[in-house]
Amino acid sequence: MSKITEYFKETKTELKHVIWPNRSQTFYYTLIVIVLSVLVAYYLGVFDFIFSQGLGKILGN
Repeated sequence: MSKITEYFKETKTELKHVIWPNRSQTFYYTLIVIVLSVLVAYYLGVFDFIFSQGLGKILGN
């Protein structure tokens, strides 16, 4: 039980050293993640379409 208590004390101490982003940074980071996710999804979708069309032609479908 003392190990668990010590773990939480150390965790609390470490969290005091964290530099948390402010509201505007959080907004921009979130926007970047959303934009990159959409771009990667589009990129993968294009290649999926190309490969499925190519495979369809090879198999004669």
